Amino acid sequence: MRHWVLALAVIATATMATAAEPTERPRLFQPPVRPVVPSVKQGHWPRNPLDRFVLARLEAVGLSPSPEADRWRLLRRAHFVVTGLPPTLSEQRAFLADNRPDVYERLIDRLLASPHFGERWAQHWLDLVRYAESDGFNQDALRPLAYRYRDWVIAALNANLGYDRFVQWQLAGDELAADEPDALIAAGFNRLWPDEYNAANLEQRRQEILDDLTDTAGLAFLGLTVGCARCHDHKYDPISQKEYFALQSFFAPIQPRDLPAARSAEWAVYRQRHQQWEQASRDIRAEIDRLIGERQKTARDYTLTRFNDDIQKAVRTPPEKRTPLQWQIALMAQKQLDRAAAEVPNKLPAAEKKRYQQLQEQLARLGPEPTLPMAMTVNDIGPDAPPTRRLIGGDWRKPAGLVQPGFPEALGGGQPDTRLPAGVISTGRRAALARWLTKSDHPLTARVFVNRVWQHTFGVGLVATPNDFGVQGTPPSHPELLDWLACEFVASGWDIKHLLRLLLTSATFRQDSRVDPNNDGHSKALLADRENTLLWRANRRRLEGEVIRDSLLALSGELNTRMYGPSARPELPAALGKAAWAADPRPEDRQRRSVYVLVKRNLRYPFFEAFDQPDLHNSCGRRLCTTTAPQALLLFNSDLSLGRGRVWAESFAESSDSRATVRLAMQAAWGRPASADEIALGERFLERQAVLYRNQGSTAEQSRQQALVDFCHALLNTNEFLYID
Repeated sequence: MRHWVLALAVIATATMATAAEPTERPRLFQPPVRPVVPSVKQGHWPRNPLDRFVLARLEAVGLSPSPEADRWRLLRRAHFVVTGLPPTLSEQRAFLADNRPDVYERLIDRLLASPHFGERWAQHWLDLVRYAESDGFNQDALRPLAYRYRDWVIAALNANLGYDRFVQWQLAGDELAADEPDALIAAGFNRLWPDEYNAANLEQRRQEILDDLTDTAGLAFLGLTVGCARCHDHKYDPISQKEYFALQSFFAPIQPRDLPAARSAEWAVYRQRHQQWEQASRDIRAEIDRLIGERQKTARDYTLTRFNDDIQKAVRTPPEKRTPLQWQIALMAQKQLDRAAAEVPNKLPAAEKKRYQQLQEQLARLGPEPTLPMAMTVNDIGPDAPPTRRLIGGDWRKPAGLVQPGFPEALGGGQPDTRLPAGVISTGRRAALARWLTKSDHPLTARVFVNRVWQHTFGVGLVATPNDFGVQGTPPSHPELLDWLACEFVASGWDIKHLLRLLLTSATFRQDSRVDPNNDGHSKALLADRENTLLWRANRRRLEGEVIRDSLLALSGELNTRMYGPSARPELPAALGKAAWAADPRPEDRQRRSVYVLVKRNLRYPFFEAFDQPDLHNSCGRRLCTTTAPQALLLFNSDLSLGRGRVWAESFAESSDSRATVRLAMQAAWGRPASADEIALGERFLERQAVLYRNQGSTAEQSRQQALVDFCHALLNTNEFLYID
C-alpha cells in the first residue's frame, strides 16, 4: 500500500507546478524567472545547482539517486553524447591512468573543444529543421549548394556561436549581416522546405511554402504546434488563426536565391577576372547565342503557356511595374522557364549540335568562367511585402481580411522592430521576428532550446514532447529546474557549451544506469517511477544509425575524418537499381562521417532508415527508437557490418596471442575491460570457428583469420556495442 501512496505522491508533485497556473496563460508562456536553488538533505551529492533541483524532488518522495557510474562507463557515455564516436584504446588508457581530481571535468572540456562535437550536435539540429539536399516530391531534384548550410551549422557549434546569433542568422542573416558570407549561408534555413519546383499552380505552391516555413519555425524555435491554427483558432493553445497568419506574414516577402557569399576582397578579384573572361569569350558566346538564343526564347514562351493567365501576366509584366506578389510568382515561374531553355542544346539538329559542342570546347579552352562561392539562401522581394490575408479554412482560394506582422499575445505580443543596417534593402520583417525570439525575457526560446540540449544529453527532455510546449504536450517534469537553466543560459550570453558543460559535469549525468531489483532503494524507485521521470538513475540508450555506422568505421580504422564540403555517397544496395546514386569513386570518400552522407528526401540511406532516421519532410524534435528485425538483419548480413568486421579483424592478423586479441577487441568494442569469463568465452569461440573452417578445407592460417572475422563481426552485433550505459 505504501508504494501506491508513494507513486501518487510522485504524480502529484510532477503536476503541482502547472495545475495552479491560469488557463489563459500557462506557466511556460510566461517569461522564466530564476527560482531559488532548493536546500537538500544529502548535501554531499550535488556537484552544481542543477543537482539540487533533481535531488530535492527525489527527497520529497523518499527516493535517492543512484551511485556514480564507473569511470569506463562515464568515459564511453561522455564520448558518445558529445562527439558521437567511441573512445579509442589510447583514450581509455589515458583517462584511467589520470588520477587528478578534475580528470572528468578536463575530459568534458577536451570533448567540447573537439571538432567532432559540432558534427555530433549538428545532426540534432538538422533533424529539427528537416534538412535535406533534394526537393522531395516526384522529381526529388538535388540541391547542390545545400551542404553549405549543414557545414555552417557544424562550424557554428564548434565556434560556440551564441544561440541568439545562431537563431538570428538563420532567420534573417541576409537582413542583419548581409556583408557576412556565413550569415547568408545560415539564412539557408529558409530554403529547406520540400519543393515541387515544376508545379503548375504557383499560387498554391507559394502558400504551401509559407505554411511550411511558419510551421517549422514554430516547432523549432517556439516548441509549439502553431500549424494547428492554420485553419482555425488553435483548439488547445492560446493562438488564434489571425495570429498564425500574423506570424506567417514575417515570411511573406521571401524569395529563394542562390547568391554569392563572398567578402569585398573576393568581389574585387572576381570582377577583374570575370571582365577578362567576358572579353576573351565575347565572340564565342555571341555565336552560341545566335545558335540557340531564339530557340531558347521559343522554349520559354511555350512553357509559359502551361500556367494560368495570372501567372503569365506576372511574367510578362515589365519588372518595374510588377507588384511584390507578381515578382514572387514570376521568379517561381522563371525557374521552370530556364529549365526548358536549358534543354534546347540537347534537341538541336545533328549539324548544329556538333557546332554547339565545338563552341563549348572553345569556351572550355579559355578556362572556366570565374565564379564566387555561392550560397543557397533567401532575400526579400524588396522593401515592400505582398499582402498577407487570413485564409478561411487555411484554403489559399478563400482569402479574408488583411493581416499585419505581429506576435501572439499569449507570448507577450509587442511591436515588430524592423530596423535594418544601412544599405540593406528589405522589409526587415524576418529581422524583427529574430529579435523578438531572442529577447532575454522571451517565454519560450531559451526554455525550448535548453530542453533540447537536456534531451540529447540525458535521453529524454524535461519536457518529453520537445516540439510541443503547449497544453497538449507533456508538462515539465522539473519546471523550476527548466526555468533555472533557461535563466542561466541567457545570463551566460546564450552560451551553448556553458550549458552543456553544466549538464555533463553534474552528479545527475554521472549516475549509474544499472538497476538491481534486489536493492531495496531500486525496487522502491521502480515501483514509484519506472520511467525514471525523477532522474534517480541514468537512462540506457541505443545509438542512432549514424553513430552506429561511424562506430563501425572507427573500430575498423576506416573512418575518414575530413570535414566539410560536398556530401559523401556511400555504396547503396544493388537492389535499388536506377534509384540509387553513384557511389564516390574513391572508397575513402565513401567512409566519411555519417553527418556528411548525402541526404535525399526520397532515398534515405538504408542503414539510417532502418535505425529510425526521421522522415525528411517534417521537423523531428525527438527520434523514435524501435527494435525491428531489419536492424538485426542489417547488422548481421549487410556489407557495411560484414566489411567492417573483416577489415577490423585484419588489424589483429599479426598477433599470435588469441587471449590478447580477444581482450583488446572486446575493450575496443565495449569501452571497458572484458571479464575473465568473457575472455574465455571469446577464446572458445575462436577455437570452435577455426576448427569449423579447417574441417571445410581451409588451411590453419586461413581458418584462424576467418574465425577472427566471425569474432569481430559478432562483437559488432552485441547490445553493449549498440547501447550507451
